[in-house]
Amino acid sequence: MIDTQELLDAAARHPLPPGHVCSADPGRFDADLVHHWLSTDAYWALGRSREAQAQMLAGSLVYGVYEEESGAQVGCARIVTDLGAFAYLCDVYIAPGARGRGLGTSFVAAVLADVVRRSPHGMRRVLLATEDAHGVYAKLGFTPLPRPEQWMVLGSS
Repeated sequence: MIDTQELLDAAARHPLPPGHVCSADPGRFDADLVHHWLSTDAYWALGRSREAQAQMLAGSLVYGVYEEESGAQVGCARIVTDLGAFAYLCDVYIAPGARGRGLGTSFVAAVLADVVRRSPHGMRRVLLATEDAHGVYAKLGFTPLPRPEQWMVLGSS
């Protein structure tokens, strides 16, 4: 079981940089911009179609991080969850011009804090996959799978 207070404390230790806000409002989320980012610049989603992206967004909690002054979206993330025991964090992306200021870590912390607040009985496990951002997630308590021999996957990637 995830220690909810520990996760909320991590979010407090990694606040969004001044001038940024995290939102789960789907009306604010720029799906066209996110599709462009992911399908052209994210190694895990290169070439993803708009139709596939739309279906993925519809089945997920979607989050954006925005500049407060301009309202411009500068990042995105999705959570696939049952809000009871399991969540999969995916499609975390920060626009190139917004990188290097700790925004990725603080954004993920804010997303996870929101998800555990929505989970009335606590969250048992949050999974993610990354090739290159282990340090970002380790700051928030993510570790390698403790017993990977127990896990299996259907699909090649």
